[in-house]
Parts: sequence; C-alpha cells; structure tokens
Amino acid sequence: MTQAIHKLLIANRGEIAVRIIRAAKALGIPTVAACSEADVDSQAARMADEVHVLGPARADKSYLNVEALLCALKATGANAVHPGYGFLSENADFAEAVLAAGAIFVGPSPQTIRRMGDKAEARRTAQEAGVPVVPGSPGELFDVESALKAAESVGFPLLIKASAGGGGRGIRLAENALQLTEEFPRSQREAQAAFGNGAVYLERFISKARHIEVQVLGDGQHAVHLFERECSLQRRRQKIFEEAPSPVLSQQQRETLCASAVRLTESLGYKGAGTLEYLYDDVTGEFFFIEMNTRIQVEHPVSELITGIDLVQAMLRIAGGEPLGFKQRDIQLNGAALQMRLNAEDPARDFSPAQAWSRN
Repeated sequence: MTQAIHKLLIANRGEIAVRIIRAAKALGIPTVAACSEADVDSQAARMADEVHVLGPARADKSYLNVEALLCALKATGANAVHPGYGFLSENADFAEAVLAAGAIFVGPSPQTIRRMGDKAEARRTAQEAGVPVVPGSPGELFDVESALKAAESVGFPLLIKASAGGGGRGIRLAENALQLTEEFPRSQREAQAAFGNGAVYLERFISKARHIEVQVLGDGQHAVHLFERECSLQRRRQKIFEEAPSPVLSQQQRETLCASAVRLTESLGYKGAGTLEYLYDDVTGEFFFIEMNTRIQVEHPVSELITGIDLVQAMLRIAGGEPLGFKQRDIQLNGAALQMRLNAEDPARDFSPAQAWSRN
C-alpha cells in the first residue's frame, strides 16, 4: 500500500482500539495506543507497538483531551490518527487540529463531518442529491410559534428531534398542537444539555417503521456500498440487535436503497467508511434518509462478514492515498450475519443501566 501512514495513533480504547490495531498490523503499520492511566494494561495497550499515556481515567482528561492527543502525536512521531467511534470520532475541530499538525485524519474531511453532523443540514444535503427524506420542517426551529406553523405542513403525529442529536436524546413525540407546545421546549432543553445546541426540527412520525442502515466506503471520488443492516430492535433508542442483510427488503428495494446511499456519498466527495441511516415504512414500502454517521460503527462487523471486506483496512488504505481497490460489481452478498449487545440493567431502578457495585 501507499506508505503515507508510517505510524498510526489510536485515539480510542477497548474493542475498537483492538480492532484498529489488528487491521494496521495486517498492513504493516506500527501503532501507538493513546490511553488513559486506567487502560495502560488493557488488551489494546498490550497489542500496540507503543503506549502513550494521555492522563487520568476521566475521558475529559484523556480521550477527549485534544491537547493531550496532539502532544501524543508529536511525542511518538505518529503521522496519522484513527479516532475509532465515540469520543472525538465525529468532532470536526479535532479533525482540523490533526490536519493542522501535519498528520492524517483517518476519516472524512472536517467540512463533511460538520455538514453531515448537523441533522437539518444533512437532510438538505440528501434532498439535493435526490435522496428521499422523512417529510419535516424545512430547517432548524428555535421557538414554539415556528414549530406550530411548520407542523401545519408536516402533520401530526410528529417527532421533535435535536438537530445536533444522537443516541435518541432530544427526541419527543407530539400527537397534537398542545403536545407540541409542551414538548418542544423540553426537547430544546434536552438537546442543549446533551449537545450544547438547542436547535431542533420536526419530522413525520412513522408508526410502523424499521431502522435500516447502509454501509458505504468512499475514496473522495467514487463510493461503494456493502449492503444494508437492520437495527429495528432497540432498547431506549439504543441498538441491541443488528442483522445483515435486512430480512424484509426485496432485491429491487435493496438495489434502490443502496444506490441512493452511494449517490449521496459520492455527492459529498466522501473519504473513508460511513453509514447512512434510513427509516423504512413497513406499510407503504417507502424508505427515507434520516442521518449519516461519518465514522466506523459498532455494528460494522456484520457488514464485513457478508462481504468479506475489512472496513478498517480499507479506511487506512484510503487515508493513505489509495483509491478504492474494488468496484461495486466486485462486492457480493454472501449469507447473513447477526450481532447482539448485552445490556446490564437494574430492575430495581426501572431497568436503568446497572451501576458499578462491589462486595463489602
């Protein structure tokens, strides 16, 4: 491969850090595990060629500390950073800082991260590419009066959604104008607290919806898809079951859906791995784009299993300056794959996530 990446800094921990190290080793790229003090004896740290301690266990002192990560980049001589998922993986400012330091950011450009990270802007971008979106407000909303006016065209029931959202935060259902009036400021407050951005928008509520996402790869000019994954089974709006491919799509629906994802990806000049998420209406058979994740995802292994393509290796090759090494016709769907997450919940606390405990 192109030797543009001669040492890779991994700005993450746990499962994804291990995954990136394995891919880098397969390509002959030395790795640096940038980790907190709590993770110096982790599997990722033991597997990496080097370890650089960022700071204390708290994420804001380590994995979210941009200055510490840039210092690690300089101290180790690494010339590329893979952000994994979570933490700073979709932080455009971090991507810019890495580029400004003269290093390679393994992922899309900061401009693309910003554009697709704003869900209202992502909707507009999809529409410009001819990709169907869920009917909703034309842009961000900041007051109840504007929301009520927009609701006249969207219709009830509808969802109020955080423009900068993720993980189900800031989403509220309104079945009539009174509920919209009540829930709109609550959604704003939740969005502001979670993302530092209180902007929201409205979207038609599809009662019989499936959540289907398409895995894509782009090299800045061309893009391909690795078919779709279905993640309709969720718990508190968190995915717990992934299936690839979706069991409900016909071959024609699959081709149409995946082609729309490639069209949008190419319109962005996208570089790296990404996921386009859609809602599929089980009643009408329609599908609608809802958002794009500009990073590798937790669920990516099921797409690898049905195509035989190592997504992380592909990301590293693309970041190193190589074009896609295959065309769409080279990617064949072979079999099916499942992934499930196990959640530790506390029934005494309304099945909330279990808290750490110890024996006395």
